[in-house]
Amino acid sequence: MDLDEIADRLYALAPAEFTAAREAEARAAKEAGDVPLSRAVAKLRKPTVSAWAVNQAARNHRKELDELLALGEELRAAWQAQDADALAELTKRRVKVTAKVSKLVRAGLSAAAATEVDQTLDAATVDAEAAEQVRQGRLAKPLSYSGFAPAPIPRIRPEKKPGPTEVDEARRAKEREEAEAAYQEWRDALAAAVQEQQERAEKAARLERKLTKARKKLAEADQRVEVTKREERHARQRLEKTR
Repeated sequence: MDLDEIADRLYALAPAEFTAAREAEARAAKEAGDVPLSRAVAKLRKPTVSAWAVNQAARNHRKELDELLALGEELRAAWQAQDADALAELTKRRVKVTAKVSKLVRAGLSAAAATEVDQTLDAATVDAEAAEQVRQGRLAKPLSYSGFAPAPIPRIRPEKKPGPTEVDEARRAKEREEAEAAYQEWRDALAAAVQEQQERAEKAARLERKLTKARKKLAEADQRVEVTKREERHARQRLEKTR
């Protein structure tokens, strides 16, 4: 039993199951006499939801993820070589492949977690170390890339005015896609909230009607009690006069 095997098992689990399983693995290692391994296992961090989603992709959508990571290698090579034609073609492919993988990974996630997934996938296509971390499927937190990715100098043809680079177009397309996804998610959330509000309003109205009827019946009961008290008092007084 080694740390890699244990980490693979733990990061395949849902976040809610991680802590208990980690403690059990650390305890087992300690009982087996491997204190250093027990301490190393105990230091493994519980994954965030977005990190867990990417980890699952490394296990359940390996083909699609490998396609994206391989494309990242080609992109980095094109950047290094300043190959404008290759970079333009790869950038177009990157938009499509990233969208395909992102759709698989983001399913069911919140808008915030989905954004972190996209940041992690972007980092994996730009940075070789990030790509390897994603490939291993043991992320504890989302990745981001803050370094500089060199882009080729766009060629300017005399007959055309210089336009935006393919990289800029890809970035805007990705930003538009993210904005549309976020809008769709919040629009669905608003629809659900409005529906819940309407259902609760209808329920409150029904309760109000029941309460009104109950108050009316209570008033009638109060009136009957008063009448009954009065009649009972008169009957008692008549009885006392006969004694």
